Amino acid sequence: MSRTRTAMLAALALVAGASGTALAVVPGDVGVTAVPCTVDYKVQNQWDTGFTAAVTVTNNSAAKSSWSVKWSYAGNQRITNAWNTKLTQSGAAVTADNETYNGALATGGSVSFGFQASYSGTNAIPTTFTLDGVTCNVDSGGPTDPGPTDPGTPSTKVDNPYAGAKVYVNPEWAAKAAAETGGSRVSNQPTGVWLDRIAAINGVNGGMGLRAHLDAALAQKGSGEEVVQLVVYDLPGRDCAALASNGELGPTEIDKYKTQFIDPIAAILADTKYSSLRIVTTIEIDSLPNLVTNTGSRATATPQCDTMLANGNYVKGVGYALNKLGAIPNVYNYIDAGHHGWLGWDDNFAPAATLFKQAATAEGATVDDVHGFITNTANYSALKENNFTINDSVNGTSVRQSKWVDWNRYVDELSYAQAFRNQLVSVGFHSNIGMLIDTSRNGWGGTARPTGPGPLTNVDTYVNGGRYDRRIHVGNWCNQSGAGLGERPQASPAAGIDAYVWMKPPGESDGASSAIPNDEGKGFDRMCDPTYTGNARNGNNMSGALPNAPLSGHWFSAQFQQLMQNAYPPLS
Repeated sequence: MSRTRTAMLAALALVAGASGTALAVVPGDVGVTAVPCTVDYKVQNQWDTGFTAAVTVTNNSAAKSSWSVKWSYAGNQRITNAWNTKLTQSGAAVTADNETYNGALATGGSVSFGFQASYSGTNAIPTTFTLDGVTCNVDSGGPTDPGPTDPGTPSTKVDNPYAGAKVYVNPEWAAKAAAETGGSRVSNQPTGVWLDRIAAINGVNGGMGLRAHLDAALAQKGSGEEVVQLVVYDLPGRDCAALASNGELGPTEIDKYKTQFIDPIAAILADTKYSSLRIVTTIEIDSLPNLVTNTGSRATATPQCDTMLANGNYVKGVGYALNKLGAIPNVYNYIDAGHHGWLGWDDNFAPAATLFKQAATAEGATVDDVHGFITNTANYSALKENNFTINDSVNGTSVRQSKWVDWNRYVDELSYAQAFRNQLVSVGFHSNIGMLIDTSRNGWGGTARPTGPGPLTNVDTYVNGGRYDRRIHVGNWCNQSGAGLGERPQASPAAGIDAYVWMKPPGESDGASSAIPNDEGKGFDRMCDPTYTGNARNGNNMSGALPNAPLSGHWFSAQFQQLMQNAYPPLS
């Protein structure tokens, strides 16, 4: 049923004359200036136990440098998170104050903010709002309200969301890239938006939150199609084998993951305002592959990964995310599928596909909620090794026996992604699933790039002399020395591949080179220390990491400059 109601609540203004006589402004004289402010309160989405709402405040009085909006609920509504406002609640009373970046409110100007809340019983709309203590007019409504900006029913999902579409350029990343010498050559490239903690939904340290990015995407969209790329990355006990990317949630906090992370994201993405966008989600990188390779009796096993395998919270979390996000008509879920240097061995390849099917059918999810998979996210594996193949041999010795390949079935990401797609279909995923490959940092160009095969002295000289990937070991993953920007983002580049993407924004660190105290839950991983001599996961080799790196996700100028210098294809 419609929940729209307009109530005129402004008191008649009392104006004191020069003689001190109070003059009442009669109703017939009330004009725009006699209505000091208007509040538009709309419930956007509502379910059995919660809702999201958007509030727009219009100021018709003198310009303000800060503002405070207050209201009270008649029921048991409790606000759990908010965006574009510093919001507090005491009992039924709510106070929404400006953020540092949106305090200015001109005469006739408006400001908008939103929030998510829980409730039970009825969700009555507040009857009175004040702006800096002055009562405002109220225009309130619910999710069934028709409106001139309602885009209507979203279109049916397309086979490849990238086909015929522009892809969102994150203005925050673009500004950092453009500020670097030579960075304007790539600052217009689309990159992923990382939702790697609960606070990122609303924006961290004054930065853009999810709604702000979606609004910016609508502005970039124009009349064509637009893809927005999101990385959903906050599982409990996240990334159990890499301290640099540990998350804020403990191994058992699956309920918090569901209610404070996935549910708010789903509520925002389900807003009909954004139904014309094609929203691509990368679902929880690294964690499921860790359950395949870093548990049990394997030399690479960690106690943390054994815990996550035992409690099932990686599988439950991924299933819940797929279920909630997959229910939104314009959301395209792509599950992280590691990379060839992680899951390409026979012991890992088929078990990984089976585990992914288990996760995709957990917590109410089905394979219908999976549009595809993404490989090489935030990694460095070469897209295509042209100077040798897995079928080559030297003096009767197979390339698979070289120290670099080490019995892997695959030597690059393209061959791995295409083969793994077939394996996924064989275990029950739809035959039209698409693959994404992150090419943000796997170019390996520059002066060290081989121009042909290595010498035929033996299989190792042949492989090492010809391989583009110049890492010390394929298991090295942190801020790799010598890496370069890879293929620019593009749709439908090869059979079975929906797109090459820059899901990891180039220039954002993989992890700190030394311990840095922080409130982001990020530990110090020795794999990011250039002096580290390794462990079982990288064959006890040097880490190959760049020095002086900041925390993961923070801007790393020296790395960005290296990536541009070693880009392949080269930058003009």
